[in-house]
Amino acid sequence: MQNLTLSLGILLIILGAASYLGTGQESVTALIPSFFGILFVLFGWLGKKESLRKHMMHAAAGLALLGIFGTIGAIPGLIEALGGGEIERPLATYARSAMFLMCVGFLIRAVQSFIAARKQA
Repeated sequence: MQNLTLSLGILLIILGAASYLGTGQESVTALIPSFFGILFVLFGWLGKKESLRKHMMHAAAGLALLGIFGTIGAIPGLIEALGGGEIERPLATYARSAMFLMCVGFLIRAVQSFIAARKQA
């Protein structure tokens, strides 16, 4: 789970940096995925230590949930864009949708991992 957390963090850092550069470095809010990514990397790295693993993975799951709530508003715009409609800020919509999907996938995997760990205990 720690490696998945680290991987998600790296992907979010890349997503944020690409979004920021893609907007011509106009909007600092495009870096929000990178800020989340830094926290995921930190949680994944600290989770390598056995005594902190449980706490860090739960913190990462909570952060993923926060990411989901913060980005779910992009999904209607994504659906409209995929249907051929025009949206105001397509890059922002795509970046937020990507972050939403990554966080949902991570949270699903985290819950599965928590359930499996509970059954082993």
